Amino acid sequence: MKRFHVHIAVDDLEANVRFYSTVFGMPPTVHKPDYAKWMVEDPRINFAISNRGASPGVDHLGLQVDSNEELQTLRQQVGDAQIAAYDQSQAACCYARSDKYWITDPQGIAWETYHTLAQAEIFGADTARGAPQMSDPVAEPSAPASAASACCAPQVKPVTVTMPKKSSCC
Repeated sequence: MKRFHVHIAVDDLEANVRFYSTVFGMPPTVHKPDYAKWMVEDPRINFAISNRGASPGVDHLGLQVDSNEELQTLRQQVGDAQIAAYDQSQAACCYARSDKYWITDPQGIAWETYHTLAQAEIFGADTARGAPQMSDPVAEPSAPASAASACCAPQVKPVTVTMPKKSSCC
């Protein structure tokens, strides 16, 4: 079963922990000096915040899956649509080890799809932003990255998609 994932960069972690704990009616599932995460069941969401120097706001969105089979199915859909993806195998990120891939939507928002394999004692092996960039939005799927690859939202060029114009809004 899939779980929607939201990661927000914040200036004041503790003020945001208090705020989101009130909103979700529960304390964080994971609470570190630079990171907090809530695994909410209703609605089913993995909501994370961190204060690691990024500009405040939405850092990235994603889908967390429960199995490698679900991850491979979603990855195949991205490949079939010829959307550029950045693969990371055994990535150490956000105090967890995961297999994942990244895409960027037409607005430039990073999307992470991942299967968590285990917990990790550190935020990430390389917490600096700026994993290798994908220069061709319809490139062939990339080779899996090593666990030492950059953590959280690699910079991937946005995909330009032309949508048909709708005659009415919403």
